[in-house]
Amino acid sequence: MAKKLKRQVSQGTKPEVTRAYVPNASVRRVSTTTEFKPDYSMVIHDLKRIGILAGSFIGILVILSFFLQ
Repeated sequence: MAKKLKRQVSQGTKPEVTRAYVPNASVRRVSTTTEFKPDYSMVIHDLKRIGILAGSFIGILVILSFFLQ
């Protein structure tokens, strides 16, 4: 176990107090809220195209499987 350290308290002196930073109350921050409206139209278009291509490739593979058997 680690040894406990004892604090030395000096008599008659006040402990030193550090002051925390407090911003000036007269300075106001202007917060502007903006809505996040992303445009996903290009992504949707690409996903539709990928779906059509995947469906057509699967369809072609199914049709080819009938001819190759």
